Amino acid sequence: MSIQKIDTLYTAVATAENGRDGRVSSDDGKLDVVVNPPKELGGSGAGTNPEQLFAAGYSACFQGALGVVARKEKADISGSTVTAKVGFGKAEAGGFGLEVELVASIPNVDAATAKDLLEKAHQVCPYSNATRGNVQVTLTVA
Repeated sequence: MSIQKIDTLYTAVATAENGRDGRVSSDDGKLDVVVNPPKELGGSGAGTNPEQLFAAGYSACFQGALGVVARKEKADISGSTVTAKVGFGKAEAGGFGLEVELVASIPNVDAATAKDLLEKAHQVCPYSNATRGNVQVTLTVA
């Protein structure tokens, strides 16, 4: 698999201080959060953590991709939600890794249509494209 080249339309910039136990902020000041390891990993859990930030970004991006696909398929996804569950743990090959479950509720379509829309959105979403082949992503219809 080769690295996909893109025509960059936007670049987000964020800086971390003190890694997983510090602060993360964007260059425009719109994001400025304290990050701490969750209690499950021995931290204070006082702030957010990188997995929550990744889940937030992935769920928002995937919802957007779902909208792109739904418009093309003429499917009604009004009232839909996408929840990203990001798991963090030790990787078989060493180090640490992530796994993701994307759970979508699409109340105005049947289960088969919802599953089809999710699979198509998974091909469009930049986060899905970035993680494909490296992170296990499960698609679930709620």
